[in-house]
Amino acid sequence: MPAGIVDVDPEAHHHHQSAGEAADAARLAALGYDQELKRGWSLLESFGVSFSIISVVTGITTLFSFGLVTGGPGVMSVGWIVVSFFTMFVAFSMAEIVSAIPTSGGPYHWAALLAKPEHSAFAAWSTGWANFLGQVAVTCGITYGLAGLVCTTAGLHGFETTAPRQIGVYAALLVSHGIVNTFGIKTLAFLNRSSIALQSLGVGALAIALLAKAPTHRSAKEVFATFYDGTGGWSVRASPAYVAVIGVLLAQFTITGFDASAHMSEETHDAAKSAPIGVITAVGASSLFGFFLLNSYLFSIQDFDATVNTELGNPVLQIFVDVFGTTGATVAMTFVCLCIWHCGLFSITSNSRMMYAFSRDGALPRFFDHVDKKWSSPIRTVWLACTLAFILALPALGSSVAFAAATSIATIGLYISYAIPIAILAWDHGRFKKMQGPFNLGRASLPVAYIAIGWVTFITIAFCLPTANPVDSQTLNYTVVAVGIVAVGTFGTWFLWARRWFVGPRTAALEEASKEPGAAGS
Repeated sequence: MPAGIVDVDPEAHHHHQSAGEAADAARLAALGYDQELKRGWSLLESFGVSFSIISVVTGITTLFSFGLVTGGPGVMSVGWIVVSFFTMFVAFSMAEIVSAIPTSGGPYHWAALLAKPEHSAFAAWSTGWANFLGQVAVTCGITYGLAGLVCTTAGLHGFETTAPRQIGVYAALLVSHGIVNTFGIKTLAFLNRSSIALQSLGVGALAIALLAKAPTHRSAKEVFATFYDGTGGWSVRASPAYVAVIGVLLAQFTITGFDASAHMSEETHDAAKSAPIGVITAVGASSLFGFFLLNSYLFSIQDFDATVNTELGNPVLQIFVDVFGTTGATVAMTFVCLCIWHCGLFSITSNSRMMYAFSRDGALPRFFDHVDKKWSSPIRTVWLACTLAFILALPALGSSVAFAAATSIATIGLYISYAIPIAILAWDHGRFKKMQGPFNLGRASLPVAYIAIGWVTFITIAFCLPTANPVDSQTLNYTVVAVGIVAVGTFGTWFLWARRWFVGPRTAALEEASKEPGAAGS
């Protein structure tokens, strides 16, 4: 037998897999749940699902126009570095929590188990609805943005884009996501691997080709130190700092959705180790790839004013046309759209698992607490996620700022749901230490948590601020309205009726285990 080749006994391998699955099922049982979803995901898929939902090409391409007019290249490039740095603190805190509590519920389940018993149900209710809102909005932002790119690319060949047509394309894309998610974990695992290749090697190749083909390049000063205010005068009415603050939405919306590794943890082998690594590596890799892609776009701008005021409908498409020509631009944008399609696909995957878990615990109608035995997929919540994402986009028919609002809502909703369990961890760290999983930050846990909480507080305020001047019905940032309605609805329903019957996740088993230091993490 050649050196380096190991003869593996198939029966022994099967036994190892079975033992591992039994250990995962036992850990889930200790958290109060039966193993209903099929465990077919590895560390690679755990990383891949978050990496695919972050999908740097998605956020950067769909919000590139917003970035150019809200601070310009300097805020986009430097802002990316700042956002990446602080988001890593959020990722590290989330990673050590998911290691202790690897369930499909994700943040809302963490909040319930980290809080003291008398506050557990309320913590789960408030975190769950924030995550629910963010999940729906992030799918809307991704796939509606994709619909816009499909229409603008088709516009190169005579297609006339209207709001109803874009909504129609959007609906078709959501249906495609729903159909693929219906066929279960084997199809998704294959597409997960292909998405990793597209989002890394493919995006890297696109960035290199763009830089290599561009006739001229912007200088480093133009990319990293050029401020541009296209907001209508907020840099004068307020200050350049104000524009810079609201301008980091591009980066922060892009690096969002990495709780997907947590939502898929009940389908992941050795989830207590794989899920936290998936969270951290997805954010780290996305930060690096995103920085490279963003700067390849910025350095390849041929005419800044023509790019900002492009008649093509998207400045990235204008850059592609300037560099590759019409045919090459069509090919490049088709590749970008393919990457974004994968992003939207796995956003629905993550959404459906969260909604399934939320229903399993009684926050949604029990009708949605169902896993199809043939496909091992929560099909009912797959289509619930698609339907709600479609409804959220309908205001786009009458408002030009609806898409920016959807991206802000997604960012705020998800990050609030991330921050609540982190804040509970920081408030009662001694309780968390009793249930730590195999991945933990040790003495760094509290400082990292405090920085993460501070950053989420900052972006929550920033993304509710007006982004266009003057403020009227068409330019108002409706994010604060939407988030306010959900907040009032969440707290109102809790105090009026939900507190009488909603008990949250099944915490009895873990409550008993957490009395002994390390019991839950052993």
